[in-house]
Amino acid sequence: MADRGFDVDVDADFSAMEVLELELSCSGSGGYGRAAMSEAAVAANAHPSQLLGSRSFKEGKLGSSRRRMSVRPSLDSDDFMHLLHGSDPVKVELNRLENEVRDKDRELAEAQAEIKALRLSERQREKAVEELTEESAKMEERVKLNESLLETKNLEIKKINDEKKAAMAAQFAAEATLRRVHAAQKDDDMPPIEAILAPLEAELKLARQEIVKIQDDNKALDRLTKSKEAALIEAERTVQVALAKASMVDDLQNRNQDLTKQIEICQEENKILDKMHRQKVAEVEKLSQTVRELEEAVLAGGATANAVREYQRKVQEMNEERKVLDRELARAKVTANRVAVVVANEWKDANDKVMPVRQWLEDRRCMQGEMQQLRDKLSIAERTARSEAQLKEKYQLRLKVLEEGLRISPAGSGRSTPEGRSPSNGHSRRQSLGGTDITVKSNGFSSKRNPSSQLRSSIPTGSSSVLKHAKGTSRSFDGGTRSLGKVLLNGSVPSYSLNKYIDAVGDGYVNDSARVNLEEKPNEVPNNDSEDSVSGLLYDMLQKEVISLRKTMHEKDQSLKDKDDAIEMLSKKVETLSKAMEVEAKKMRREVAAMEKEVAAMRVDKEQENRAKRLDKRGVCSISTRFAVSSDRFL
Repeated sequence: MADRGFDVDVDADFSAMEVLELELSCSGSGGYGRAAMSEAAVAANAHPSQLLGSRSFKEGKLGSSRRRMSVRPSLDSDDFMHLLHGSDPVKVELNRLENEVRDKDRELAEAQAEIKALRLSERQREKAVEELTEESAKMEERVKLNESLLETKNLEIKKINDEKKAAMAAQFAAEATLRRVHAAQKDDDMPPIEAILAPLEAELKLARQEIVKIQDDNKALDRLTKSKEAALIEAERTVQVALAKASMVDDLQNRNQDLTKQIEICQEENKILDKMHRQKVAEVEKLSQTVRELEEAVLAGGATANAVREYQRKVQEMNEERKVLDRELARAKVTANRVAVVVANEWKDANDKVMPVRQWLEDRRCMQGEMQQLRDKLSIAERTARSEAQLKEKYQLRLKVLEEGLRISPAGSGRSTPEGRSPSNGHSRRQSLGGTDITVKSNGFSSKRNPSSQLRSSIPTGSSSVLKHAKGTSRSFDGGTRSLGKVLLNGSVPSYSLNKYIDAVGDGYVNDSARVNLEEKPNEVPNNDSEDSVSGLLYDMLQKEVISLRKTMHEKDQSLKDKDDAIEMLSKKVETLSKAMEVEAKKMRREVAAMEKEVAAMRVDKEQENRAKRLDKRGVCSISTRFAVSSDRFL
C-alpha cells in the first residue's frame, strides 16, 4: 500500500512538471492565443446582439407593414350618397377595382421596402458569417495545436512514468543491497549503515521535491486543459450561432424569392385590371349608343301606342253598354211574359189556373239563363280582378318609371313647364305604393312625398325629350278619368256602367272588363294600326331600360371625368417634377461649371508655382555658378 501511494505522488509530480513545461512552451505564443480567445469571446458576445438588432429591425418593418395594411380607405361622400339613393354595379365594380389597384400599389411599395431592408440585413449577416467562419478556422487551428501539445505531453508523461518505474526498481535493488550489507555487517565488521544511508536519504529528498514539483505541474496542466475545453465549448457555441445565422439567411433568401414572385403576380393582376377597365369603357360606349337608339325607337312608337290604347278604351265602353242593354231587354221580356200569363189566367176557372208546361219550360230557361249570366258575371269578375291586378302591377311599374324619370330630370326643367306651374282643376287621385304617398294628377304629373327625393342637376339635356314623352304617356294613362268626365257630362251611361267606372276611379285604376270582351270577341277589335303599335309592357320595359342606361351612362361619364381629372393631376405632377428635375439639372450644371472653373484656377496656380520654383532654381544655379567663377578668379 505504501508503494502504491508513492507511485501516485510521483505521477502527480510528473503531471505538475508537464503542466509547467506546457506553460513555458506556450508562453512564447501565449499573447497571440489570448488575443485570439478574447477576440472570439468578443465576437461571440457581439454577434448575437447584432442578430437581435437585425431581428428587431425586421420586426419593426413587418409591424409597420402590418399597420399600413390595417389602414383602410374610408367611404367618400359620393359613395355614401350612392348607397342611400341606389348604387350602380358598374361604378361599384370600377371603384372596387381602383381600390384594389391602390392596395396592390401599396403592397408593392411595402414589399420593395421590405426587400431593401432584407437585402441590407442579408449583407450584414453575410459579413457576420464570414467573420465567424474566419474565427472558427482560427479556433480549429488553435485546437489542433493544443491537441499536438497534449500528445507531446502525454508522451513525456509516459517517459517519466517509465523512468519512475526504473527508479523504483533501482530503489528496491538498493534496499535489497542494503539488507544484504546489513546482514553482512552483522557478520563482518563493516562501516556504519548511517554513512551509507545518508547520501541515499538526501537523494530521496531531492526525488520527493521533484515529485512535488511535477504534481504542481500536473495541476497547472489540468487547469489549462479545463480552460481550453471551455474555449472549445464557446467555439462550438459560436459555430452553432453561425449555422443558425446561415439558416436564417437561407430563409430570408427564400422569402425574397417569394416576394419577387408576388410582385410579378401583382404586376400581372394590374395588367389584367387595365384590360378589364378598357373593355368596360368600350362597353359603356356601346351602351350609350344603344340608349340613343332606344330613345329614338320609344319616341317613334309612343304616339301609335297612345292611339291604340284610346281605341281599346272606346271598344270596352261600347261592349259594356251593349251588355247592359241586353240584360235590360231580357228583363223586359220576362216581365212581359209574366204579365201575359196573369192576363190569360184571369178569364179561366180555378181548376184551369195551372201553369202550362211550355210556360214552365220558358221560366226554367229564363232562370237558367239568369244563372248562366250570373256565372258569366262571376267569371268576368274573376277575369277583371286578374286583369286589374295585372294592370295594377303595370301601373305601379309605370309610376315607378315616371318617378325615376322625374327624379332624374333637372329641377329647372320641371319648373319651366306651364303644366308644372298651373295647378290642374281636373280630377286627382292619391295612391300609396311602397309606403310613400303618390298623388297622380290629371295632367300626368306624379308628386311623391319622400324626403330623399331630391332632384339631381347633372343630367344631359337629352333627357328633356324623354320627360316630355313621359308626360304624354302619363296623360294617356289617365285617359279613363277624362273619358269618365265626358260620359258624366253627356249623361248617356247606365247606372251599372257608371257605378263600375266610379268604383274603378275610386280604386285608382280603370276597369278592364272590355279586355275580357275583346278576348271573347276578337273579331270586333279594329286591326288597322297593328303593325305600328307597341305594347304597353314593352314600352314600359324600354323606358325603364332607357332610364337605367342613362343613369349608368351618367355615372360612367362622371367616373371618366374623375379619371380624366386624376390624369390631369398626374400630368401636372409630372410637369412639376420635370421642371424640378430641369432646375436641379441646371443647378448641377452650374455647380459642375463652377467646379471646372475652380479646377482650372487651381491648375493655373499650380503651373505658376511650378514656374516660380523653376525660376528660383535657375536663379540659384546662376548665382552659384557666378559665385564659383568669381571665387576662381579671386583665387
